[in-house]
Amino acid sequence: MKAMILAAGKGTRVRPITYEIPKPLIPIFQKPVMEFLLELLREHGFDQIMVNVSHLADRIEDYFRDGQRFGVQIAYSFEGRIVDDGKLVGEALGSAGGLRRIQDFNPFFDETFVVLCGDALIDLDLTAAVKWHKEKGAIATIVTKSVPKEVVSSYGVVVTDESDRIIAFQEKPSVEEALSTQINTGIYIFEPEVIDFIPPGIEYDLGSQLFPKLVEKGAPFYAVNMDFEWVDIGKVPDYWHAIRAILLREIKNVEIPGIEVKPGIYTGLNVAVNWDKVEITGPVYIGGMTKIDDGAKIIGPSMIGPNCRICSGATVDNSIIFDYSRLGSGVRLENKLVFGRYCVDKTGASIDMKAAALDWLINDTRKTPNFEETQEHQAIFSLLNNGTGSGE
Repeated sequence: MKAMILAAGKGTRVRPITYEIPKPLIPIFQKPVMEFLLELLREHGFDQIMVNVSHLADRIEDYFRDGQRFGVQIAYSFEGRIVDDGKLVGEALGSAGGLRRIQDFNPFFDETFVVLCGDALIDLDLTAAVKWHKEKGAIATIVTKSVPKEVVSSYGVVVTDESDRIIAFQEKPSVEEALSTQINTGIYIFEPEVIDFIPPGIEYDLGSQLFPKLVEKGAPFYAVNMDFEWVDIGKVPDYWHAIRAILLREIKNVEIPGIEVKPGIYTGLNVAVNWDKVEITGPVYIGGMTKIDDGAKIIGPSMIGPNCRICSGATVDNSIIFDYSRLGSGVRLENKLVFGRYCVDKTGASIDMKAAALDWLINDTRKTPNFEETQEHQAIFSLLNNGTGSGE
């Protein structure tokens, strides 16, 4: 059976991570989020998969290639152009426009197919959802999930009648205005005929353009509300909460990798640590070839990537540290995400540590920083200037 994964977006809400990593490759404990989707599709018999790509397209293709090692077949539809020096320049066509482009190139979707967003962890019975779609005689079905009414303002809301036919949409309505608690999960089941509703050769969106058109035209368009695990990685805070939830065992379909060396403490291969001379409170994951110096303190839930170094006297508290990072002696990192040269708090606000350090250095001659600033910039200088990796 056939499927499509939407992977062409720039991931602006997940910056700074997506400056270097496309959303489908964002690692969930060193495993790209799109790999989980491929496993789900294969489990339910979807083994011919189209992926539309644009932003950092070569990174996605280099990792997944033709899909053989994942037990599926993959082909890529690049949205953009190639300039004279061979560089790929992404020009995404929107979620619906990308679908139309594939079909116009050569009709691929000739049977019921599913479309998944490439940035979510899901544990869904796709077989049951497709069966429901066919029994309804639908041309299109959105898989929805019920959420508490007090959080509907964070989502796109789907409004249905008593027969589950979609009659309206609300984009992030207030709690008072919400007409439903069913939210759009970005999981769709389509018949090939739905593509006829998408105009060719232009940027076109599923949610804001195609779906309202289907409602307007009176097409057999339904929502199936299902109870399943769904973790959207649409924003940095979402990623933060996903990693924490996995460590706390709140997400059941993702296992913590490595070896549980102590209760709640998991490590990859060859982690250098003297367990009697550090203070670690789980749940914590430490990637392979990372060095934890004597006197360091780690408070969970926290994740430290591979090839990192946590120096003596440093504290990692409820934080996420990507690979090849080094936390200097005496620095306290609390409720932060460290990715390359960026330090991000749990709301998604980020500091470019290189720029911040330079700014502080320039202003240092004019004022004396307070204690909080000193601590913050001590962390910045330690992360920038003490080197990277697990070696000395």
